[in-house]
Amino acid sequence: MAVQAAEKDGINVEGDHLNHSRGNPGLISPDKEISCLLTVPFSGRIRGGMRPGKKIIVMGIVELEPESFDVSLTCGRDSEKDDTLHDVALKLTARFNDRQFMRSARVAGKWTVEEASTDYFPFIPDQPFRIEIHCEHQRFRIFVDGHQLFDFYHKVKSFTSIDTVQIQGDLQITKLG
Repeated sequence: MAVQAAEKDGINVEGDHLNHSRGNPGLISPDKEISCLLTVPFSGRIRGGMRPGKKIIVMGIVELEPESFDVSLTCGRDSEKDDTLHDVALKLTARFNDRQFMRSARVAGKWTVEEASTDYFPFIPDQPFRIEIHCEHQRFRIFVDGHQLFDFYHKVKSFTSIDTVQIQGDLQITKLG
């Protein structure tokens, strides 16, 4: 089976192999769109890490009977110890049982208090969505389907160390950018 590789706006994707091998960034084919369904759970490298002005786009379809899904921006992809608790600069969690879109971070092994200050829950079972995470100097700004939902102020200050996007839960990924 041939392994396909692609890079879109700095996220490296290497077929199913990357999803299960965090230490291998794989081969890169620049400027190709990633439009096939990507396997969940997914882990992909953010080339060069985050920086103000950079954005991550996740497009997908919510499963028919979802419980939750997570989109995380994490640090330490290239660390040699897989059992190390890496910092998580941003973890977005969509919980369907109580219709909450939560956000939190993990710094030095400790999770911050989850934030949930939006009354609007933008996700619908069996429907497509588009999440945009914009990195600014002081915060991440999160948009869903073109609507700005909230800001999340940076807990991890070293932007270039934020080098991985991880996605898991009850969704299909249709495109990353």
